[in-house]
Amino acid sequence: MGIEAHIMDETYDYDGSQISSLWAYQMFGIQADSVVAFRGQCDVQLAHMIDLEDKRENESIVSADMLHFIIEHFDSTDLKLIYNRQRLFTALVAETLSSMGIMTNREGDDLFFNGKKLTVSIASTSAVSQKIHFGINVSHDFYGNLEECGIAAENTRQLLEAITGRYIKEMEDIEGDLRKSRPLDVV
Repeated sequence: MGIEAHIMDETYDYDGSQISSLWAYQMFGIQADSVVAFRGQCDVQLAHMIDLEDKRENESIVSADMLHFIIEHFDSTDLKLIYNRQRLFTALVAETLSSMGIMTNREGDDLFFNGKKLTVSIASTSAVSQKIHFGINVSHDFYGNLEECGIAAENTRQLLEAITGRYIKEMEDIEGDLRKSRPLDVV
């Protein structure tokens, strides 16, 4: 089963509850691995905060306008694997922006533009799946944002599509490689 993409036409606000397992199924009937992408505000409620360091320090994760990617995989519940996928997704976002002439610096799962943090991201697992939330500020008074990168707010739909497509292609390439590589104990 491949990865389904669902890019929302309407704005939708992220409050952290979307990181729950089976959210894409409950919202859109998607039972496969998926990437759901949309644009909207971000205001992560404390009850939904996954990063315990942020929670202990009462950090706020707030943006008036952000691009959101909610990724879910059902093939594993391995926390290390989803952190690797999160880093891959971050690198793919950086590659996509680079192809548009926008140079960012990656530090772990975060991207920075001109020294200002441009993105937020979290990954976690449940008993049934792995999840990633990745957000990119469209505009922000303090943090880096796409408008400072030269991407007008009205052109962000293309970025949602490009990043989603790049991640799905990468995952499909990996699946293809798994099915053509000779195991070490087979001659």
